[in-house]
Amino acid sequence: MEWFTEIDAKHRAFVEAQPLFFVATAAPDARINLSPKGMDAFRVLGPNRVAYLDYGGSGNETHAHLVADGRITILFCAFDRSALLYRLYGRGVPVLPQDAGFADLAAHFTIERGVRQIFDIAVDSAQASCGWGVPVMTLERERQTLRKYHAKQAPAERLAKYAARDRSIDGLPVRPPTELPYT
Repeated sequence: MEWFTEIDAKHRAFVEAQPLFFVATAAPDARINLSPKGMDAFRVLGPNRVAYLDYGGSGNETHAHLVADGRITILFCAFDRSALLYRLYGRGVPVLPQDAGFADLAAHFTIERGVRQIFDIAVDSAQASCGWGVPVMTLERERQTLRKYHAKQAPAERLAKYAARDRSIDGLPVRPPTELPYT
């Protein structure tokens, strides 16, 4: 296991090649949230800054936890090459379409229907470890289900659904978007 104070070029290339990553957050007296993410949603913005797109789907636990506590861990696994696990540890904030700074972050991504917010993360440290217990797997394809789901909803309907979910599953406050970054 090796520790790093920033994302170096070798690990940046590894991160950018991964089709899947995992996000873990927690808040006092709340469940630990662990979520898989895909859909070309992650960007390295600098040696100590990353961001990822958040699509509306199930809950909004990451938002609630970051507002309450700020801590976040992101895990990347090598499934199709030499074994490697790479973790980023930091503090994040949700940036919603109505927030100052959203447009600047959004410029790093392709904004699709369903994008709810962008999580902006200051990376404190990174860790690389063996990952020898992770199986070798190949990516068959991305699922299109979430994209199809959002394509069917009118923007007003989507905003109403976001507004109705102003609490996490543990009752923590969530600030819903009041506008969408797409039409």
